[in-house]
Amino acid sequence: MYFKKMVGKKCFLSPMDVNDVEKFTEWLNDLEVISNLSIYNSILNTETEKEILVKLSKEHNYSIIDISTNELIGSCGFMDIDYLNQTSETGIFIGNKKYWNKGYGTEALMLLLDYGFKALNLKNIMLKVYSFNVRAIRSYEKIGFNIIGRRREALSGNKTYDILYMDILYNEFYKLNKINE
Repeated sequence: MYFKKMVGKKCFLSPMDVNDVEKFTEWLNDLEVISNLSIYNSILNTETEKEILVKLSKEHNYSIIDISTNELIGSCGFMDIDYLNQTSETGIFIGNKKYWNKGYGTEALMLLLDYGFKALNLKNIMLKVYSFNVRAIRSYEKIGFNIIGRRREALSGNKTYDILYMDILYNEFYKLNKINE
Protein backbone atom coordinates (compact mmCIF):
# COMPACT_ATOMS: atom_id res chain seq x y z
CA MET A 1 0.00 0.00 0.00
CA TYR A 2 1.27 3.46 -0.89
CA PHE A 3 0.70 6.70 1.00
CA LYS A 4 0.70 10.13 -0.66
CA LYS A 5 3.32 11.94 1.41
CA MET A 6 4.43 14.35 -1.35
CA VAL A 7 2.10 14.77 -4.32
CA GLY A 8 2.77 16.14 -7.80
CA LYS A 9 0.84 16.06 -11.07
CA LYS A 10 2.37 12.87 -12.48
CA CYS A 11 3.61 11.07 -9.41
CA PHE A 12 3.73 11.03 -5.64
CA LEU A 13 6.32 9.98 -3.10
CA SER A 14 5.39 7.36 -0.54
CA PRO A 15 7.35 5.86 2.35
CA MET A 16 9.19 2.79 1.03
CA ASP A 17 7.43 -0.55 1.40
CA VAL A 18 9.74 -3.52 2.03
CA ASN A 19 7.13 -5.71 0.32
CA ASP A 20 8.32 -4.20 -2.98
CA VAL A 21 11.58 -6.13 -2.59
CA GLU A 22 11.04 -8.32 -5.69
CA LYS A 23 10.41 -5.33 -7.97
CA PHE A 24 13.48 -3.47 -6.67
CA THR A 25 15.60 -6.63 -6.98
CA GLU A 26 14.42 -7.07 -10.57
CA TRP A 27 15.33 -3.47 -11.46
CA LEU A 28 18.68 -3.55 -9.64
CA ASN A 29 19.73 -6.61 -11.61
CA ASP A 30 18.85 -5.02 -14.97
CA LEU A 31 22.14 -3.69 -16.34
CA GLU A 32 20.36 -1.05 -18.44
CA VAL A 33 18.61 0.33 -15.34
CA ILE A 34 21.70 0.37 -13.12
CA SER A 35 24.25 1.50 -15.71
CA ASN A 36 24.01 5.01 -14.25
CA LEU A 37 24.10 3.93 -10.58
CA SER A 38 27.03 3.35 -8.26
CA ILE A 39 25.81 -0.22 -7.62
CA TYR A 40 26.49 -1.25 -11.22
CA ASN A 41 28.95 -3.98 -10.20
CA SER A 42 26.96 -5.25 -7.21
CA ILE A 43 25.18 -8.58 -6.91
CA LEU A 44 21.78 -8.23 -5.30
CA ASN A 45 19.40 -11.02 -4.44
CA THR A 46 16.05 -10.56 -2.72
CA GLU A 47 17.50 -11.25 0.72
CA THR A 48 20.20 -8.58 0.37
CA GLU A 49 17.78 -6.10 -1.19
CA LYS A 50 15.27 -6.66 1.63
CA GLU A 51 17.97 -5.76 4.19
CA ILE A 52 18.72 -2.61 2.20
CA LEU A 53 15.03 -1.67 1.92
CA VAL A 54 14.49 -2.17 5.66
CA LYS A 55 17.34 0.26 6.36
CA LEU A 56 16.24 2.76 3.69
CA SER A 57 12.61 2.68 4.85
CA LYS A 58 13.68 3.99 8.27
CA GLU A 59 15.30 7.08 6.75
CA HIS A 60 14.16 9.78 4.31
CA ASN A 61 13.85 7.51 1.26
CA TYR A 62 10.68 7.23 -0.77
CA SER A 63 9.07 5.15 -3.47
CA ILE A 64 8.03 7.02 -6.60
CA ILE A 65 4.48 6.09 -7.58
CA ASP A 66 2.60 6.96 -10.79
CA ILE A 67 -0.36 8.99 -9.59
CA SER A 68 -2.78 7.69 -12.24
CA THR A 69 -1.98 3.95 -12.00
CA ASN A 70 -0.62 3.67 -8.43
CA GLU A 71 2.33 1.77 -9.96
CA LEU A 72 5.79 1.75 -8.36
CA ILE A 73 8.28 3.29 -10.80
CA GLY A 74 11.42 4.05 -8.77
CA SER A 75 12.82 5.61 -5.64
CA CYS A 76 14.55 8.71 -4.34
CA GLY A 77 15.80 9.98 -1.04
CA PHE A 78 18.37 11.71 1.12
CA MET A 79 21.67 10.32 2.38
CA ASP A 80 24.10 11.69 4.94
CA ILE A 81 21.78 14.37 6.28
CA ASP A 82 23.74 16.85 8.41
CA TYR A 83 21.11 18.74 10.41
CA LEU A 84 23.70 20.99 12.07
CA ASN A 85 25.06 22.30 8.76
CA GLN A 86 21.73 21.84 6.95
CA THR A 87 23.19 19.75 4.11
CA SER A 88 22.44 16.42 2.49
CA GLU A 89 23.15 14.29 -0.55
CA THR A 90 20.31 13.01 -2.69
CA GLY A 91 19.81 10.20 -5.16
CA ILE A 92 17.09 9.00 -7.52
CA PHE A 93 16.42 6.25 -10.02
CA ILE A 94 13.51 5.27 -12.21
CA GLY A 95 13.51 1.49 -12.46
CA ASN A 96 10.47 1.09 -14.67
CA LYS A 97 11.82 1.87 -18.15
CA LYS A 98 8.42 2.75 -19.62
CA TYR A 99 8.55 5.90 -17.45
CA TRP A 100 11.96 7.07 -18.73
CA ASN A 101 12.16 10.43 -20.52
CA LYS A 102 8.66 11.48 -19.49
CA GLY A 103 9.43 13.91 -16.67
CA TYR A 104 8.67 11.60 -13.75
CA GLY A 105 12.20 11.75 -12.37
CA THR A 106 12.31 15.53 -12.59
CA GLU A 107 8.97 15.90 -10.82
CA ALA A 108 9.86 13.34 -8.13
CA LEU A 109 13.16 15.09 -7.41
CA MET A 110 11.42 18.46 -7.21
CA LEU A 111 8.93 17.03 -4.68
CA LEU A 112 11.82 15.61 -2.66
CA LEU A 113 13.81 18.86 -2.73
CA ASP A 114 10.80 20.91 -1.68
CA TYR A 115 10.32 18.53 1.27
CA GLY A 116 14.01 18.65 2.13
CA PHE A 117 14.15 22.43 2.11
CA LYS A 118 10.87 22.98 3.96
CA ALA A 119 10.37 20.00 6.28
CA LEU A 120 14.00 19.05 6.95
CA ASN A 121 15.29 22.66 6.97
CA LEU A 122 18.10 21.90 4.50
CA LYS A 123 19.94 24.75 2.80
CA ASN A 124 22.27 22.82 0.44
CA ILE A 125 21.53 19.53 -1.33
CA MET A 126 24.19 17.77 -3.38
CA LEU A 127 24.26 14.84 -5.78
CA LYS A 128 26.79 12.89 -7.82
CA VAL A 129 26.26 11.88 -11.44
CA TYR A 130 28.41 10.15 -14.05
CA SER A 131 29.52 12.46 -16.86
CA PHE A 132 28.02 10.17 -19.53
CA ASN A 133 24.52 10.40 -18.00
CA VAL A 134 23.43 13.35 -20.12
CA ARG A 135 19.72 12.73 -19.55
CA ALA A 136 20.10 13.03 -15.77
CA ILE A 137 22.43 16.05 -15.98
CA ARG A 138 19.87 17.88 -18.14
CA SER A 139 17.12 17.06 -15.64
CA TYR A 140 19.22 18.24 -12.69
CA GLU A 141 20.16 21.49 -14.45
CA LYS A 142 16.50 22.12 -15.33
CA ILE A 143 15.66 21.90 -11.62
CA GLY A 144 18.49 24.32 -10.78
CA PHE A 145 21.47 22.15 -9.80
CA ASN A 146 24.91 23.54 -10.67
CA ILE A 147 28.12 21.63 -11.29
CA ILE A 148 30.42 22.40 -8.36
CA GLY A 149 33.20 19.94 -9.09
CA ARG A 150 34.42 16.94 -10.98
CA ARG A 151 36.35 13.84 -9.99
CA ARG A 152 38.27 13.06 -13.14
CA GLU A 153 38.51 9.54 -14.54
CA ALA A 154 36.80 8.14 -11.44
CA LEU A 155 34.79 5.51 -13.33
CA SER A 156 36.64 3.02 -15.47
CA GLY A 157 35.52 0.42 -17.96
CA ASN A 158 36.20 0.35 -21.68
CA LYS A 159 36.47 4.11 -21.30
CA THR A 160 36.98 6.35 -18.28
CA TYR A 161 34.41 8.88 -17.09
CA ASP A 162 34.25 11.67 -14.57
CA ILE A 163 31.92 11.91 -11.61
CA LEU A 164 30.24 15.32 -11.52
CA TYR A 165 29.29 16.90 -8.21
CA MET A 166 26.23 19.13 -8.38
CA ASP A 167 24.38 21.07 -5.73
CA ILE A 168 21.45 23.38 -5.25
CA LEU A 169 20.71 25.95 -2.57
CA TYR A 170 17.34 26.74 -1.02
CA ASN A 171 17.08 30.19 -2.63
CA GLU A 172 18.19 28.91 -6.07
CA PHE A 173 15.53 26.19 -6.05
CA TYR A 174 12.64 28.51 -5.21
CA LYS A 175 13.83 31.30 -7.49
CA LEU A 176 13.81 28.96 -10.50
CA ASN A 177 10.85 26.72 -9.66
CA LYS A 178 7.32 27.98 -9.16
CA ILE A 179 6.61 26.24 -5.87
CA ASN A 180 5.02 28.01 -2.92
CA GLU A 181 7.77 28.87 -0.43
